[in-house]
Amino acid sequence: MFFLETAISLFIGAFLLTYLTIPKIIKVVEHKRLMDDPNQRSSHSLRTPTLGGVSFFYVLILALFFIRDRDLFDEAMYMIPALTVLFIIGLKDDLVVISPGAKLLAQVFAIIFILINPSFTIHSLNGFLNINEIPYYLYLIIAGFMMLTIINSYNLIDGIDGLASVVGIVIMVIYTTIFYMTGEYFFALISITMNASLMAFLGFNLSSDKKIFMGDTGSLIVGLIISILTLKFLALRPTAYTELPFLLENAPLIAISILIVPLFDTARVFTIRIANKKGPFSPDRNHTHHVLIDYWGLTHKQASFIIGCFNLLFVMLFIVLGSTAKNLGMVIMLVSVVIALGYIFFKYNYSFATLKQKILLKRKVDRIKSKVEESNLAKRKKERIKSEDKEGVTKE
Repeated sequence: MFFLETAISLFIGAFLLTYLTIPKIIKVVEHKRLMDDPNQRSSHSLRTPTLGGVSFFYVLILALFFIRDRDLFDEAMYMIPALTVLFIIGLKDDLVVISPGAKLLAQVFAIIFILINPSFTIHSLNGFLNINEIPYYLYLIIAGFMMLTIINSYNLIDGIDGLASVVGIVIMVIYTTIFYMTGEYFFALISITMNASLMAFLGFNLSSDKKIFMGDTGSLIVGLIISILTLKFLALRPTAYTELPFLLENAPLIAISILIVPLFDTARVFTIRIANKKGPFSPDRNHTHHVLIDYWGLTHKQASFIIGCFNLLFVMLFIVLGSTAKNLGMVIMLVSVVIALGYIFFKYNYSFATLKQKILLKRKVDRIKSKVEESNLAKRKKERIKSEDKEGVTKE
C-alpha cells in the first residue's frame, strides 16, 4: 500500500477508534467512580472522568502492528515495551498516585528500550556550536536527559482543557511534515496516528457534558512519542536534511523551537519554585496557562488556542531563519526570546498562598458589593412604598 493510502487509512481508523471508545471509557470511569476530584490547584470545579489516555495506548499499539513492516530497524518492537511501561505507571498514578521518584524510574526504564535501538543513535551534531562527532556514552547521556525532559515537560503542561492536545497536534503536524520530506515514512505514520487520536480526544476534553481528561496515562504516552520523534529527527542522516528548508547545523535549534511551549513553561516553573525554596516538582499555579487564566481572564479554550498559535508561529519563524542564519546567531535570538518571555511573565510570579488571599479578597469584595446593592434596592423599595402611601392619603 502506498504512503498516502496508508496515511489516510491510519488517520481515519485512529480517529474513529478513539472517538467511539472514549464514551465507553467515560461510562466505566463514572461507574467505578474513578473521577478526578477538584482541589485547590485545579482549574475545574466539577468531578471529571480521567483515563482518556487509555485510548492512546491501544490505538498506538494497533498502529504499530499494521505498519511494523515499514520500520528499518524494528523500531516498533522497541517502542511497544516502552509504551507499555509508561502506560502502566501512568495508569497507576491516575488511580492511586505515585511518588515522583517512582515515576522517574519507570521513565528511565522505558527510555532504555528506545536508546538501545541503533535507529535513534546520534553520531554527530553536524557542526552545531562547532560540535561534530560525539562518543556513544555521551549520546546516551544527552539523549536520555533530553527524553526525560520532554516527557515531564509535556506532562506538566496538561493543566487546562485542550492545552496538551492543541500543543501535541501542532508538534505532530510539524513532525509529520519533516519525516515525510525526509522519507522516514514509519515515523510520519506514527505522527499521523498520534495526531488523529489527539484530535478525537480534543472534542471530548473541551466538551461540557462528555468531558474527560487524558491524565498521566495520556500525557506520559504522548510525551514519550514526542521524545522519540525528536530523537529520530536529530539522528537523521545528513543527506536527509537536503530535503528540509533549513541548514543541517540548525537542527537542534529547530527541535527546541518545536518544543518551545513545554520547555519554556517547565524552565520557568522550576526556576520560580527553586527561587521560592521549594522542590521543582512541588505543585502550584505558576504555569503559563494558569497566568493566562488567573490574571488575564482568558477561558481554557482561549488560552489553549493562543499558546498553540504561538507554538506554530515560533516554529515557522525559526525554520525561516534556519534556512540562512548561522546557529550562533539563532542561539542568541532564542536566548533573547526566552529572556523576553520570562520578563513578561516574571511579574506574575506568585505563590499559592498569595493567589488564595487574592481569591478570598475578591470574593469578600463581591459579597460586600452584593450586600450594598441589596440594601440600596431595599431602601428604594421602602421609599417607593412610602411615596405610594402618601399619594393614597392625599387622594383620600
